[in-house]
Amino acid sequence: MSYSLFNSPAPIDCPPCKVDYNTPEALTTLVRSCREHLRMRAPYQSLTVVCIGTDRSTGDCLGPLVGTYLGKVATSQYRVFGTLQQPVHAMNLQDKLDELRQKDPTTFILAVDACLGQSSSVGAVQIQHGPVQPGAGVNKQLPPVGDMHITGIVNVGGFMEYFVLQNTRLHLVMSMAELIGEVIHQSIAGITPVN
Repeated sequence: MSYSLFNSPAPIDCPPCKVDYNTPEALTTLVRSCREHLRMRAPYQSLTVVCIGTDRSTGDCLGPLVGTYLGKVATSQYRVFGTLQQPVHAMNLQDKLDELRQKDPTTFILAVDACLGQSSSVGAVQIQHGPVQPGAGVNKQLPPVGDMHITGIVNVGGFMEYFVLQNTRLHLVMSMAELIGEVIHQSIAGITPVN
C-alpha cells in the first residue's frame, strides 16, 4: 500500500529512464525524465521528497546524502524527509510515513533510495513511476513508498548484501547523490503546475 491517493498507471509518454551517472548527458536526460514524471501530479498536490537510507552504511547512505543536498537548496515548492542528520530508515520508515500522511494526505511523494543490481548496472540512476520497495535488496519487508521513485544502483546484489553495502565506494555514492539531488532540484524548479 502506498501513501498517496494518486497511484494511476504511468502515461504512455512517461517511460522509465535508466542512465549511467558518469555520462555527459546524464543530468539533461534525467531532468527531462523527472519532469515528465512530476507532471503526473495534480496541480493542487504538494510535493514531498522522501530520501530513504541510513548514514551507518556507505552503500545505503545515498538517500540521506540526497536529502541533505536538497535541504541546502530546497525551496517552498517541496519538502524533504530523510537527511544525514535525520535519516528515514527501516526502523522509523512506517512512523515517518504515518506522520507525513497525517500532515498532508494527498502529497505527491518522490522516493529516493539506493539499490543493488547487476555488475553492468552499477552506477546507473533510474527514474520510474510508482513506489519503490525499500529493503528489497536485503530481504526486508518494508512498506512501498512513493508515486514515483529515483534509485541509484550502488553495488552488486545477490550475495552477502549487507557486507556489499558496507563495502561500497563512498566516491560513487557521493557522486550519484550530487547528481540525483541536482536532477530533483532542477526538475522541480522547472515545473509549472497545470491549471
